[in-house]
Amino acid sequence: MSEQHNMKISYTDTIPDLLKKLKCTIAVSTYHVGKVIFICPLSTTQLLQIPKHFKKPMGIAVSGDKLAVASINKVTVFSNSPKLAINYPIKPKTFDALFMPRADYYCGRIDVHDLNWGKDGLWAVNTGFSCLSIIDDNHSFTPKWQPPFITDLMPEDRCHLNGLAMKNGYPAYVTALSQTNTKEGWRSNLANSGILMDVKTEDILLDQLPVPHSPRLLDGHIYFLLSGTGELVKYNLETKSYESVQLPGFARGMAEYGNYLFIGLSKIRKSSKSFQTLPVKSKAKYAGVVVLYKPSLSIVGEIRYEDTVEEIYDVQILPNVLRPSIVNPENEIHERSLSAPGLNFWGRPK
Repeated sequence: MSEQHNMKISYTDTIPDLLKKLKCTIAVSTYHVGKVIFICPLSTTQLLQIPKHFKKPMGIAVSGDKLAVASINKVTVFSNSPKLAINYPIKPKTFDALFMPRADYYCGRIDVHDLNWGKDGLWAVNTGFSCLSIIDDNHSFTPKWQPPFITDLMPEDRCHLNGLAMKNGYPAYVTALSQTNTKEGWRSNLANSGILMDVKTEDILLDQLPVPHSPRLLDGHIYFLLSGTGELVKYNLETKSYESVQLPGFARGMAEYGNYLFIGLSKIRKSSKSFQTLPVKSKAKYAGVVVLYKPSLSIVGEIRYEDTVEEIYDVQILPNVLRPSIVNPENEIHERSLSAPGLNFWGRPK
């Protein structure tokens, strides 16, 4: 294992070379520490972390040059401006991508979990109101779908709706921790009351699941995570059968790229009373990212946080980017940037 002392990560030797060959960067969110972290290959043997502060970030959405981050009371949309990166005043000629803030959507404290770009705009799993919503500039949110067992849209987190898989630009499958219709009702039987549901038909495909998260539709199968037992599940939509693979911890957050799956791992926090009794507790000893080769579902490497970072919420991939950075709106330097088609400028400090 190689080591890096920026937030103390260690990683298997395979990871830097893999990211270099895939020409990509891993993006993770950690709400406990309040960071979105880009993990990129510094060389074929070393990784570099680029952390940026956000207030309790969770869902991350990537689409082309756009990046969206859900934080405690808003969703911020960034756009990659590689030409601004060339003369970035803090570190010129360093980054091959620079994500600049373009819009803040103040949705309020609705507890956005998964976030996805779709044909109708930005889709959010609105966990607080137990529904799927569009985030735009018309309202705090626009409800579009709710599970049939949710009778009212109230800020009560009734079933802990959390995960969303898209198909052809529209919501297709969701995960929730229960089918309850009362305020935080999911907490009463956390270990085996989760569900995987078809959004269109409203059929429950699987139930009695231990804390399901992060469904993804890949090659005609639904891949999702059982956080409560630390498993990756591959569900066959045609045969209704599934297979599972053990993972080394509390799994949440997953992205696919180049025939590989990148999956987030978390510790069980001592402050989390709900998760203390889960079977995964005995092996959830660290936070990080585990990488699997999708055809064989075999683990090929991992990134491990030795301290500071205790949980990962989302994992996404930035394709064709090896050294990105992001300018948070809280950083006043973004006020000096100007970008238009064919025009890119950095102004002088005031």
